[in-house]
Amino acid sequence: MARRPGTSKATNSTPAQHRAVIRRMLPYLWPAGEPGLKARVVLTIVLVIAAKLVVVYTPFFYKHATDRLAGETAQAVAVPLFLLLGYALARFASVGMNQLRDAVFSNVTQHALRRVALETFRHLHTLSLRFHLERRTGGLSRAIERGTRGVDFLLRFLLFNIGPTLFELALVTGIFMVKFDWYYTAGLLAGVVTYIVFTTIVTEWRTQFRRDMNSRDSTANTHAVDSLLNYETVKYFNNEDHEARRYDRSIAGYQQAALRSQYSLSGLNAGQALIMNATLGGLMLFSAQGVVSGALTVGDFVLVNSLLIQLFVPLNVLGFVYREIKQALIDMEHMFGLMDEPREVEDPADAPDLAVAGGEVRFEGVRFDYDGKRPILKGLDFTVPAGRTLAIVGPSGAGKSTIARLLFRFYDVTDGAIRIDGQDIRTVSQASLRRAIGIVPQDTVLFNDTIGYNIAYGRPDADPETIAEAAQLAQIAPFVEQLPDGYDTMVGERGLKLSGGEKQRVAIARTIVKDPPILLLDEATSALDTHTERDIQAALERVSQGRTTLMVAHRLSTVVGADEILVLDRGEIVERGRHAELLARNGVYAAMWQRQQTAADDAGDASTADAPAGPRASEPPVEPKADPRAEPGSETHLGGRAVWDTAGE
Repeated sequence: MARRPGTSKATNSTPAQHRAVIRRMLPYLWPAGEPGLKARVVLTIVLVIAAKLVVVYTPFFYKHATDRLAGETAQAVAVPLFLLLGYALARFASVGMNQLRDAVFSNVTQHALRRVALETFRHLHTLSLRFHLERRTGGLSRAIERGTRGVDFLLRFLLFNIGPTLFELALVTGIFMVKFDWYYTAGLLAGVVTYIVFTTIVTEWRTQFRRDMNSRDSTANTHAVDSLLNYETVKYFNNEDHEARRYDRSIAGYQQAALRSQYSLSGLNAGQALIMNATLGGLMLFSAQGVVSGALTVGDFVLVNSLLIQLFVPLNVLGFVYREIKQALIDMEHMFGLMDEPREVEDPADAPDLAVAGGEVRFEGVRFDYDGKRPILKGLDFTVPAGRTLAIVGPSGAGKSTIARLLFRFYDVTDGAIRIDGQDIRTVSQASLRRAIGIVPQDTVLFNDTIGYNIAYGRPDADPETIAEAAQLAQIAPFVEQLPDGYDTMVGERGLKLSGGEKQRVAIARTIVKDPPILLLDEATSALDTHTERDIQAALERVSQGRTTLMVAHRLSTVVGADEILVLDRGEIVERGRHAELLARNGVYAAMWQRQQTAADDAGDASTADAPAGPRASEPPVEPKADPRAEPGSETHLGGRAVWDTAGE
């Protein structure tokens, strides 16, 4: 079974995969075209090496001071003062260089985090609709968050901990080989190797608990985000306690995994302390015997102690560093996996922009299926002439929403072609294609920002005058102007502070601001009352004048003025013609019309039965009224509206 987007992988990563992640991270550490950042990386490495040299030499000040004090002469008392001052200054210098190192390298880290986060964000927006329909938003956001945090951790600890610690170990080993007997070096290496092997084995064993923690953390976060996004549904069905229990089960699983991780961590720390202190005690015993025998001075005894303690300080966090590096590699692998997610719909190399002359839309033998098993569209052929209106009606599941997705090129057709002004939309850039199409969806979702921002989203550089004009055309300006904050009013998560009608009018204004040559209107007045619907219909007629329009509707009264109506059923066109022609044919469309009129009469729904509804089946058809803006002799039409029904697909 395919892994659900945004979830953690359960499989163990291999060393080869870890090496691949590190290789992939290196360009962020050495960014191309950024000489200033490269200089910072070089300076950081110099500071790291200098700091370790100072750290390793610092105990020698302490040793010499101890030897002078052990001399018990007047001159011996004066000299250690300078040695102790040098010892203090050396310790301060090592700390100061470490802080300077962090300050210098912070620009490199932040640049890398910004770059990898932006690349991931951009790539996610290029992925297919199929990916986003299957994703789990909570788990996906956590994967990105942990991945960027992993980049930060890996950059810092590989450069500031692992590398410098190995360098320090080499220096200390060299000092022991030169200054002390071979068994000091053997004891040091035996202790360090035992420490590293024990830490590696136990940390590797503990990784399963961390992986389990992450998996349960993602599940809990996904449940929480999903529940909060569906706040109203939770309230409608009085399921607060159910959601709390569901969330509690998730965090209870996380709690158990966290406890297992903590218990194993305590065992790891105890084992590390045992090995570290056994090595320290053994070498201190050797050095004490050397002092007694006269082979070593008291200062040498202090030097051995100081070098070992300084060496074991970074080694003491080796378990933590190793575990976190492993986890960072896993998290980065997940994030890079998102970046490697293939694009289902790709632009051809050097794809030109769509050149819109009039906006004619043509479907030529279009076939499509989502999974290769069940055909959705079965050879659709129709044309929407430039500036004309085509309506598509039919039951849910007939394939109407699929037509919209194919026109926007969220998917590529299985067979056939879709052309705009003769250009196959697969041969032009997706960005230019989508710039040419505006949509007013049935289910309007707004950003959690201001009303002005949401209206301007159709063209983010729109000026306030353009936004206000669009709001007037969409019949929402009076409502906005009476608000205390006007266009700066926040609409809330997904626009929930606004009513359905207000959200839909914002969507209409947004499309007006975009000013596209082709319109798709998805039940653009479905959330409005009768009076407002008439106003919006009139506004839409003005907006759609001269534009190619495709409409899909459940309420047939909204499509009576269309230049052509297609009746779609199970992916095929079963009837086509104008409203009056379809009623006169007394077929599928006429039956749908009669059922809706009867239902409207039974329900007393004046908004459906009255204007802007067309004539009843028993009444003579009404031809569209002439538009005073139309050219002499030209046939008047609504202009180019498109309504796409996304339900049931």
